[in-house]
Amino acid sequence: MSTSKELAQAYFDGLKAAYYNYDGQEVWDEFASVIHGADQRDLDRLTSLYPDVPESLIQLLKLADGTYYREYPRDKVLFYFLGSDYEGYPYYLLSARQMVETRHEAKEFFDYFVTREYDDIPVDEGICDDLDKLDWLHFSNCCNNGGTSQLFIDFSPSAKGKKGQVLRFLHDPDEMVIVADSFDEYLQMLIDNEFDFINEDTMEE
Repeated sequence: MSTSKELAQAYFDGLKAAYYNYDGQEVWDEFASVIHGADQRDLDRLTSLYPDVPESLIQLLKLADGTYYREYPRDKVLFYFLGSDYEGYPYYLLSARQMVETRHEAKEFFDYFVTREYDDIPVDEGICDDLDKLDWLHFSNCCNNGGTSQLFIDFSPSAKGKKGQVLRFLHDPDEMVIVADSFDEYLQMLIDNEFDFINEDTMEE
C-alpha cells in the first residue's frame, strides 16, 4: 500500500501525463512553473481547524497550494486539477488558506441538505442530519466556480456514513452524495478513471 505522500505524488504525476496526452504540455508546464506548495503556517491553521484532515490532502497541497483563482508570485492560476464521479467534469483545488476561509459556508448554503428540508432532494443517508454537528472541509469547486458542484471532506457523518468520506454537491438537479469513503479512495478513483475529466473539451476551454 502506498503512503499518503506517494499517493499524492502519483496523482500529481498522473495528472501531468493526462495533460500531456491531450496536447496540454504547454498548459501544464506553465502551471508547473508558477505554482508552489502551501506555506506551513497555512497548513498549521488548516490542521488546527480540521485535526483529522487527510495526510494525502496535506501532501497534495505541498505540491500545489490551490488552483482556484490562486495568486502566486508569478501569476494568478485557474487550473483544472480534480474530478469527481460526475463524468468528464473538471474541478479546481482550493488553497489551504481558501479551505480555512470557506469553513463556515457549508452551514450557510447547504443547511437544507442536512435538515432534509425538501423531500424531493436526494441526500445520502450517510450524511448527518444535525446542523450543529456539521463539520465539512470544502476543498474543491467545479469549473462553474462552484455554482454547479462542490466537493467536501465530511468529518461529521451519520451512523451510516464514515468519518472522512468525500461528498459531492450538485445543483440543478440538487443532490448531496458520498463519492468515496475517504480522500485517499477519492484520489485513487480519479487515478483509476485515468483522469477522465481531462479531455479534448477541457483543453479547448
